[in-house]
Amino acid sequence: MKSQFGQVALMGKYHASSGASTGASPRAVLDGIAHFLMDFGCEVVLERATATHTGMNDHPTLSVDEIGQECDLCLVVGGDGTMLGIGRQLAQYGVPLIGINQGRLGFITDIRLDQYQTVLPPMLAGNYEEDHRSLMQGRVLRDGQCVFSAQAMNDVVVNRGATSGMVELRVEVDGRFVANQRADGLIVATPTGSTAYSLSAGGPLMHPNLPGWVLVPIAPHTLSNRPLVLANASEVAIEIVAGRDASANFDMQSLASLMHGDRIVVTRSEHHVRFLHPQGWSYFDTLREKMHWNPGGA
Repeated sequence: MKSQFGQVALMGKYHASSGASTGASPRAVLDGIAHFLMDFGCEVVLERATATHTGMNDHPTLSVDEIGQECDLCLVVGGDGTMLGIGRQLAQYGVPLIGINQGRLGFITDIRLDQYQTVLPPMLAGNYEEDHRSLMQGRVLRDGQCVFSAQAMNDVVVNRGATSGMVELRVEVDGRFVANQRADGLIVATPTGSTAYSLSAGGPLMHPNLPGWVLVPIAPHTLSNRPLVLANASEVAIEIVAGRDASANFDMQSLASLMHGDRIVVTRSEHHVRFLHPQGWSYFDTLREKMHWNPGGA
């Protein structure tokens, strides 16, 4: 069986001491996957930082941007955090991603490390499910000027300072005033992010095909401040009214020490992330497994 993908990029989580299921080192795990791909006729390249940190020098290396421009597929070995980072960077190029889970939960890296030799061959031959995930574009405006800009696949979060009390936030949607909220913070989450921090704060689970976002207050002072589902065509603006040392987090990208009057503006990104899953994959199967629904039942 020959792969329909010619040049395949391989990148991995190289900070872990061993593979979650095999006990092998990150280098050994990646080297095994690389040779497996080569057996199917793939030309394997390594993401440059992965090659540097693992000491792998048997394959050509490319930067993330070069992978986006040149590769047919990117195979990510790690956890959801690893996939979030590479997904944001490759979204603009439309390169499809396959995730092999070397982390814990694995909502978007859904192939178990000890099963890739069985699961990958049909996918490489073209038998897979394709799943598109939307991105947010977030900006921090200060006196009308953009001082920070980043994309997010999970969420944009405004948090209170570590040692201060609540923040007060003015929330607007499409230029219309919604409410002033006093809370520990506020989450704007995509459907992908609805299984992350948003869920811990009491937000709903959203199917990834929904063109929506959810606004979730974190420990609100007024208990009637509840999660609010919005169309993702909306523009959400959050203004810092009161509170010290607030920060804005765009997935793992942060801007600390926000000032009163700063506005965090969230809009829909023009890009989306392409995930490939094994044929027969179901979002509900993923939820059932990761959320431990029906343990021991059908």
